[in-house]
Amino acid sequence: MNAIKPLPDLLISQIAAGEVVERPAAALKEMLENSVDAGSTEVTVQLFQGGIKLIRVADNGTGISKDDLQLALARHATSKIDSLEDLQKVASLGFRGEALASIAAVSRLALASRRAEEKHAWRIETEGGRLSTPEPAALSRGTTVEMHDLYFNTPARRKFLKTEVTELSHCEEVFKRIALSRADIAFSLQHNGVVRNHLRAADARLRIEAILGNEFSETSVVIEEQAADLRLWGLAASPAYSRSSRDAQYFFVNGRFVRDKLIAHALREAYRDILHLDRHPAFVLFLEMNAEGVDVNVHPTKIEVRFRDPRALHQFVFHAIDKALASPQPLSAASFPAGGRRQESSDHSETGAGAPTAAFSAYSRQNTIPLAPPLGIAQSQAFYPALFGADSRNPESAETPTALPGTGKCDVPPLGFALGQLLGIYILSQNERGLLIVDMHAAHERILYEKLKSALDNHTLSMQPLLIPAIFHSDSLDVAAAEENSATLRELGFEISALSPTMLVVRSVPATLKDADVVKLARDLLTEIREFGASRVLTSKRNEILSTMACHGAVRANRVLTVTEMNALLREMEATERAGQCNHGRPTWFEISLADLDKMFMRGR
Repeated sequence: MNAIKPLPDLLISQIAAGEVVERPAAALKEMLENSVDAGSTEVTVQLFQGGIKLIRVADNGTGISKDDLQLALARHATSKIDSLEDLQKVASLGFRGEALASIAAVSRLALASRRAEEKHAWRIETEGGRLSTPEPAALSRGTTVEMHDLYFNTPARRKFLKTEVTELSHCEEVFKRIALSRADIAFSLQHNGVVRNHLRAADARLRIEAILGNEFSETSVVIEEQAADLRLWGLAASPAYSRSSRDAQYFFVNGRFVRDKLIAHALREAYRDILHLDRHPAFVLFLEMNAEGVDVNVHPTKIEVRFRDPRALHQFVFHAIDKALASPQPLSAASFPAGGRRQESSDHSETGAGAPTAAFSAYSRQNTIPLAPPLGIAQSQAFYPALFGADSRNPESAETPTALPGTGKCDVPPLGFALGQLLGIYILSQNERGLLIVDMHAAHERILYEKLKSALDNHTLSMQPLLIPAIFHSDSLDVAAAEENSATLRELGFEISALSPTMLVVRSVPATLKDADVVKLARDLLTEIREFGASRVLTSKRNEILSTMACHGAVRANRVLTVTEMNALLREMEATERAGQCNHGRPTWFEISLADLDKMFMRGR
């Protein structure tokens, strides 16, 4: 008797089902993808007991002819590819020809379908691998697939299913992904006879808003970037909408939801400077590319892909998101039309402040705003000296703040005009919408950080010789690090040399950090060089080093600022990329609208 023997077809299908149909949500995914590939404009999903008892998907697509019904449930039978050439440029969501066969192997499945040219529909059923003959059925158009009693014939697998609530949550997540990928299709979802979601066909922005909510939509920036055959579009949330988990991350490649380490890394890098370490970004992004540039035949679930040119794609995604987050635009219906293409409008201006909310949407729609009543102590932008410049050391020499005129129109900066300081920590500012509270250290830290990055990139980092060099005791390791890495230190704007085996002297620092604690800054920098090495300090660890330097140079708490200095800081924030967050991802400012203040004080009640 032969030790090696072929497996029965049913067992082969059940083995395949272990990869393709791990839970009800996986079966729902395959069924929904078939509906999308069939050109449907309406898809209805009905679930019972979280999809364990029943999944029913009905669509109005092209349908399946009577002669093809049995083949539709056969393994490795598909209408979507014919050759290896087709496999290398797959345009459909499904193509492997095994999903329905795998589902049928572990459930009781019924398939009814009608093509437009046929007089009536045909229905076929399968249980335990046994197919019935097609019978006439009542169906107006399209296809209806019913999956009953998942894993009824494989009880060992059924034991691994979770509670009804858990399985339903996974099914709803699959429903969201497919609905996000095709806003032009109407979707509805019922569970145990109760409607859970009903989505009309709409443009991409409205579909995203319907699924992720208004808060995501209002705190997101529009992404629209194209290079060669690559196009990336969608919404990326500002750090104000960051999450404690990755539950609001949707990335689609040619309409297919994917999870890819390359893409995930590019997105993390784009958010790294503005997102706190324990938070995760939210986004709905669509990448369109030549089908030959991506291999979707990597895993039976088709959720993993492989790119032909991963490095170029990584850079494209990173720069697209990084650029959009640096200067976010307020979202409006005009800026995100159906199909996702962004249309430039002449009736709005950029805020330039990296605002984490839609606080300045009104300002962005008009360049001048009538003021009634006038802001109390505002002053013309032309009179603000540079922050901590020559005038700030002699505040009395600055122009006295004057009230803005109560009539006519005046340009109101997005972050408004300073009113004063709170406990030496926060700047209170007033714009045309209400009150702003600014963390002056966090804001100045971001300003210095961006200046240091730009100067280092452009090789324009200027050094400021110290009038009195800073001398300090140090251990032999720091002394050795200073001597061995003098070139790296000079590239970072420092001149540090040894006076003795235990003494170092700092003679020059970056000009933007001239007011920092020079000794503490030098010690921290040498520690970083010793730990990571000079090459990493200037490459992979560069931004972390610059962030540390900026933190040392930023204005400290309890530093009393003049009104001129406060306004100068606000103007610098408006001109600085990503100014809505500090280098560690924390917010630099919040706005309280006048309407919110009225509610607090119960005005008008």
